[in-house]
Amino acid sequence: MNRLHPLSAVSNAVSGAIIGFFLPFLTVSFLADPLGTNAVYALVPIGLVLGVSHGIATYYRFEYELSPDTFDVSSGVFARQSREIPYGRIQNVDLRQDLLHRLLGVAVVSLETAGGGASEATLSFVTKDEAERIRTEVRRLTAESGSERAASDERVSSTESATETPAVDADVGTETQRVTGSDTDSGIETEATDDHRVERTRLFELETRELLLYGTTAFSLSGVMLPVILFVFFTDGGSGVFTSGFFELSILLQAVLVVVPWALAAYLFSGLFTIARYYDFQLARAGDDYVYEHGLIQHYSGSIPIDKVQSVSITDNPLQRALGYAGLWVETAGYGPESSGGSQPTVPFATESRVYRFAERVTGIERPAFTDHPPIARRRYLARYTILATVFVGAVFVAAQVTALEQWYFAGLAFLAVPPAAHLKWKHMSYYLGEDHLVIRRGFWNRTTTVIPYYRIQTLTTNRTLLQRRLDLATLVVDTASSRTFSRSTPQIVDIDLEDARDVHDESRNRLERSLHERTRDGVETSPADGI
Repeated sequence: MNRLHPLSAVSNAVSGAIIGFFLPFLTVSFLADPLGTNAVYALVPIGLVLGVSHGIATYYRFEYELSPDTFDVSSGVFARQSREIPYGRIQNVDLRQDLLHRLLGVAVVSLETAGGGASEATLSFVTKDEAERIRTEVRRLTAESGSERAASDERVSSTESATETPAVDADVGTETQRVTGSDTDSGIETEATDDHRVERTRLFELETRELLLYGTTAFSLSGVMLPVILFVFFTDGGSGVFTSGFFELSILLQAVLVVVPWALAAYLFSGLFTIARYYDFQLARAGDDYVYEHGLIQHYSGSIPIDKVQSVSITDNPLQRALGYAGLWVETAGYGPESSGGSQPTVPFATESRVYRFAERVTGIERPAFTDHPPIARRRYLARYTILATVFVGAVFVAAQVTALEQWYFAGLAFLAVPPAAHLKWKHMSYYLGEDHLVIRRGFWNRTTTVIPYYRIQTLTTNRTLLQRRLDLATLVVDTASSRTFSRSTPQIVDIDLEDARDVHDESRNRLERSLHERTRDGVETSPADGI
């Protein structure tokens, strides 16, 4: 069994010391009468000793090992816990380094499996070389595990039928040829271990010009919130910033003076965050895995087993669409290293034609011919947004009765945005029922085109709300192993004709069963996450 880097013991001891220092103060604040305030002087040393001791004990009790069939982790000071993670269940192996980690030459390794809201195993503070060894060995052992199962299936198929010869891993071999086509940038590297050598073929590299353009067209929640946090922190909640002259201005002018600087700061910080996160982004193929790395301050490095990919998503916003750019992400059943569910960046930003060409080579799908949603769905959105605008105007009117707001009637301009908002929502919703894939497109501000292989579908559900029944509409929910996350909604074909929803449901189910049958016949392993 292996232990973590000794810096892990230092980190655990410091964390334990902090808890051991503040816990006595919290205890005395609640039990001041029976204990007395002087008790804190006796409890603090005890808390420090116990906290440091527990941190060091946690380090010595944490062990890991790469056995032939499973990744084994043992931990726990008082309650011992041992976990054996089969290599076939591992979705992603990710390495993360913030600035301190890079200075100290250590990394954090996370192993993601299907399902769950967190990493199955996290190794904090291992050396960079050890982290690379773990990732390479896990990839190798995962590939060997899959090959053994495929060979076993082949022997069973050969016994049952001597006239049929299964093509083991034929699906994977075809995918290799597609991915390493004209979209590969350049360069073949070799990744070596003591037992084997793996060729790494570079597939994509984010150029400086594309990175800067990505930063100017991307928006992040962190960039939106940071200006507010900095303003509150450095101005003591805004005291002294807003003078009496500011409050003498009209409410509309006050809003402009507050919102415009905030929007500019949010735009600037969003761009900086995006550039820092995707700095030096590179994607390569090593064996049966996609491997990627990126990041300026916090460095991310991970691998994505090709046979674990659940779906592919193409994303863009209005500004990126106007410039002809988009991004491509692959969805796996793991949690993901960046709090993004199982969504992993593959081509974060490139020309739209290149992104679609790459998606076609990864999934084997032809260029989709989308089917639009019925016009009656647009009428539903028109009614919905009209209700929202009415509620907004009513709220502003009520606020005007209890505040100095006088020009409340300007809120009625919200009704002018209702028709274009309803039309744009309807226009950017469509679907495509392909031969081997179901494609769903949704969203205007953040449009997502999701490509789902039929054999990855877990469940198909047709839902109808009360209003949808009146309009003879329905929603088809397509659930995969990667769609059950807090940060990402399940792919849905929303507000289509009831008969169309039933047809898509039945046809998708038939093609799912056919796809699973073909993969079983061809000797391609079908995991429990591969279908119903």
